[in-house]
Amino acid sequence: MSGRQFLNLGGVRSAADFRDALTGLGVSLPCDDEVVAGGDSPLAQPLRAGGLFIGNRFAVHPMEGWDGTADGRPTELTRRRWRNFGASGAKLVWGCEAVAVRHDARANPNQLLFGPHAFGDLARLRELLVEEHRAAAGSDEGLLVGLQLTHSGRYSRPAGRPEPRILYRHPVLDARLGLPPDYPVMTDGEVRAVVEDFHRAARMAQRAGFDFVDVKHCHGYLGHEFLSAHTRGGDYGGCFENRTRFLREVVEGVRAVAPGLQVGVRLSAFDTVPFRSDPAASAPGRPGPGAPEPFDTLLPYRWGFGLDPLNPLAEDFGETARFLSLCRDLGVRLVSVSAGSPYYNPHVQRPAAYPPSDGYLPPEDPLVGVERQMRATRALKEMFPDLVLVGAGYTYLQQFLPNVAQAAAREGWVDSVGLGRMVLSYPQLPLDVLGGRGLRRKLVCRTFSDCTTAPRNGLPSGCYPLDPFYKETDAAARLKQIKRGRTE
Repeated sequence: MSGRQFLNLGGVRSAADFRDALTGLGVSLPCDDEVVAGGDSPLAQPLRAGGLFIGNRFAVHPMEGWDGTADGRPTELTRRRWRNFGASGAKLVWGCEAVAVRHDARANPNQLLFGPHAFGDLARLRELLVEEHRAAAGSDEGLLVGLQLTHSGRYSRPAGRPEPRILYRHPVLDARLGLPPDYPVMTDGEVRAVVEDFHRAARMAQRAGFDFVDVKHCHGYLGHEFLSAHTRGGDYGGCFENRTRFLREVVEGVRAVAPGLQVGVRLSAFDTVPFRSDPAASAPGRPGPGAPEPFDTLLPYRWGFGLDPLNPLAEDFGETARFLSLCRDLGVRLVSVSAGSPYYNPHVQRPAAYPPSDGYLPPEDPLVGVERQMRATRALKEMFPDLVLVGAGYTYLQQFLPNVAQAAAREGWVDSVGLGRMVLSYPQLPLDVLGGRGLRRKLVCRTFSDCTTAPRNGLPSGCYPLDPFYKETDAAARLKQIKRGRTE
């Protein structure tokens, strides 16, 4: 199976044809025929909740650029990306990108880091973003800018090689990372030190002018791994109360050291077992379609969150709802809903027709993955109408993103439409939609996954196919060589 065997969205000409195609796939999504411009647009309506004011319904997801310096400072590539985020016109900029709270928490040797220079660097990055937003949108009224705080946990690579920091032994992921049976698990004392790192980072973020911090709980990183630490002993594993102790301690500490700073959480609301390229359908240098790792001997499955332990390919929102109830009790009103992990089930986390270099071909039409994420967000929104929920998965809708996003906002499926990869190729999309200018189809992301393949191979993340700036770089030439070697 290849991406070209899926529905070719580039060849679908109208919203009516798109809805017919969805019906043929058994996918049900809201989709408006016409996209409304200006102040009457559902996407232009402001959001008010729990003291928050957000000027429209577009959000920018945090995206790691792999383009900082060795000591964690921004470069001109970083500054360019942040300026583009501001110029998008989205009124909620969710974290801009993940910033590591300590050196050994970095996911790559070029990730931004809370180091000695972080206050000045982050303050200037925020200023650049706000300046560009003001110039593009006419005003920064209703603009809410956050910073995502992260510890990469199992996927820490501060020097470019794996240096996992794990909370428990995982029967599948440990084997993938080549961890021996005696590989150390983080102690409760080490966890408490990380909690204090989050407090220090939040205080610095507030001094730098950010409106909120995101305590990251998604995509297999440390915060997310706490939620699935059923087999861990001590204060941070086992029962639900222990597995959410990290969140409680971080949030309570932030309230103490940075009073008035809002807190958000980006959450993988559901997960599934790790997938791999099906060995029966793979060829040397060419991945096959994704297939779940064998799990018959692992039932009930005790290494996931938001899934059915007796059928870990199915979602179960019982604990997810308990987590959001806890967020509400802690005064956390901003929740960005994601799913899965880019490391072990990317078709769940980021629907795409073309896999990154270390991935597999999608085992389903990616529109099925879009529906899965959107329906999860809708279900959680119905349960928690007082929370501001940001949705994900919209980029794969391509030119029909505005039609579906508008309908989803109008029908209450989601509060804010989050954009990730699309903002790398087409940062002006929100303003073009709200201004009634129509889409510039040549800039629409087609999910070629170069923005993931590049960092997987130590190169900066960016849209190499569609952004002229990246297309002409030395990194683009190197990326072509890497991809050519993969297919030969």
